[in-house]
Amino acid sequence: MVIIVKKAFSAFLLLLMTLTLATAQADEPAAAPQKLTVMLDWFVNPDHAALVIAQEKGFFAAQGLTVELQTPADPSDPPKLAAAGKVDLAVSYQPQLHIHVNAGLPIKRVGTLVATLLNSLVVLKDGPVKTLADLKGRKIGYSVGGFEEALLKTLLTKGGLKLEDVTLVNVNFSLSPALLSGQVDAVIGAFRNFELNQMDLAKKPGRAFYPEEEGVPPYDELVLVANRDQLGDPRFRRFLTALEQATLYILNHPDEAWKAFIARHKDLNDELNRRAWRDTLPHLARRPAALDEASYRRFAQFLAKQGVITVALPVSNYAVQLLD
Repeated sequence: MVIIVKKAFSAFLLLLMTLTLATAQADEPAAAPQKLTVMLDWFVNPDHAALVIAQEKGFFAAQGLTVELQTPADPSDPPKLAAAGKVDLAVSYQPQLHIHVNAGLPIKRVGTLVATLLNSLVVLKDGPVKTLADLKGRKIGYSVGGFEEALLKTLLTKGGLKLEDVTLVNVNFSLSPALLSGQVDAVIGAFRNFELNQMDLAKKPGRAFYPEEEGVPPYDELVLVANRDQLGDPRFRRFLTALEQATLYILNHPDEAWKAFIARHKDLNDELNRRAWRDTLPHLARRPAALDEASYRRFAQFLAKQGVITVALPVSNYAVQLLD
């Protein structure tokens, strides 16, 4: 009888302790979300679909994150700000990543937003340029020096031409207007999801020459970079997990995702951005954290061969995969 009473009393104490612990845990406030800042490469647009949807549909919040998207005063600033620790992550481009790292900027790619090329050389569809060889003696507009010249050099070689056979004109970011106004005969660096749609809406359709079809190895168009000394930050893994979930949601529910996108950015609810949204989705990185080392190695070698960088460094200098 004594043994039974002792067992019953012990069970009662265990139950009491369990209830007390549960009550204490219930009274504790939930852990506050951790803030993470991301500097975009330019103003918000469909290229940033996964970031916006991860915000709007709660994927960041589910990972305990509050993500602030910032726009730069100067498009060249984001990688520098990430390197200096002024922002946690920055959106950049793989070609610029290689250039920056070779120049000594302490950054590494940790994720990808757009995994395939958007860049292209665009001419007027009804204009005089029908083949790459037709560019001889013509003016070509560009917005960013360095890599775009190497890209153009490769395309011209396919047409039997050299850089000396064309005249380069810096049109800043007015690519389509410069082409439509006749200031230039072609533009390099035009994004096929935007400029082609913009020209079509202006009733002056364009024709694109795609670099990946003319000898340029594939590369990531938009990447996320961080200071290389901060790669152990646990927020990055949760950020990339949320980004992947958001991307899959977009691909599975494109119309619902578009509504969520313009709910936050009502000024983008127009025909140009609707078309850009449609044309951007196939290029989104399904696994933002995944790293194709062979592709990065091949592209670094291409840049070195073109003289954009002095030497192709090991892939580990440029990029890292934080999620398995």
